Amino acid sequence: MSSMIDDLMHPSAYPETPENVILAQTHISTVFIGDKFVYKIKKPVNFGFLDFSTLEKRNFYCNKEVELNGRFSNDVYLGVYPVTFDGTKHTINGKGEVVDYAVKMKRLADEDLMKSRFRNGTVTSEDIERIGEAIASFHKISIQSEKINEYGNLDAVKLNTDENFQQTEEFVGDSISKEQYHSLKNWTEDFYKKHQELFIQRIKKGKIRDCHGDLHMEHICLTDPIIIFDCIEFNDRFRYIDTISDISFLLMDLEFNGGERLSEQLCKAYLSYAGEEDNDLINHLINFYKVYRAYVRGKVTSFILKDTAISNDKKTKAIDIAQRYFTLAHSYILD
Repeated sequence: MSSMIDDLMHPSAYPETPENVILAQTHISTVFIGDKFVYKIKKPVNFGFLDFSTLEKRNFYCNKEVELNGRFSNDVYLGVYPVTFDGTKHTINGKGEVVDYAVKMKRLADEDLMKSRFRNGTVTSEDIERIGEAIASFHKISIQSEKINEYGNLDAVKLNTDENFQQTEEFVGDSISKEQYHSLKNWTEDFYKKHQELFIQRIKKGKIRDCHGDLHMEHICLTDPIIIFDCIEFNDRFRYIDTISDISFLLMDLEFNGGERLSEQLCKAYLSYAGEEDNDLINHLINFYKVYRAYVRGKVTSFILKDTAISNDKKTKAIDIAQRYFTLAHSYILD
């Protein structure tokens, strides 16, 4: 049987027949990038917190991805298309058996992505102000409910951090040191003991919302208006979060890439537009969530080490990146 990836690298596999197709892989997706459109296929993986193991589940979460991302960018996500196999080759929306599903997106200009602008040193103070306002504006209108509030309880937040430590234990000595692992775990437990009331207050203030959940520079396009995309669709508990957890991911991402000054500017802009108090307590919470976000990135990057479809060279790079994330998480608790 021919390989789906090999077949979908051919322009003829697509309705619009692009000039070129570029392959990109993450720990959960295989992405085919054409000239004008992008097709994303979910890998048949089950990490516990994420389950794409069956065709039905992948179809469900593809449709959910399109629906949820319409909150930020209603003309970027174009629908869900079947991946078909006719006995000879795989195509998008072709003839034969449906063997998978792909989310079709409009391709955004690489030069407009916040990540690209940052690398080129062209992210301005005005851009940061616009980003802070856009995210705060979304948070103000994002859904809030009693059900969502439950995810702001200390026990619910602790479930996420406990899961992180459980799922990274096997990487101790590879992408995270034993000292970092235990220090971060103990610090997190101490934070819960010292700040139980803070989690209660955040719920009372209506700050637990249906957020983005994966808010970093690769998911922001500095067009006018700003486009935010690729939110978490696979697990509600990673999206039903404190709004401070959402913005802290982007702050951490800037700092991971050496943008401490821009992170500080963004933090001030966001807090102002969101109507948050800029005090020690909120800064403790931001720091907590930056630790959490850096740790999550270290974890998911470490998952690449277990992916048989990814080359050894890429796994070596993944170890280096994961180590940097865990080191950043550890640095936050030393301040």
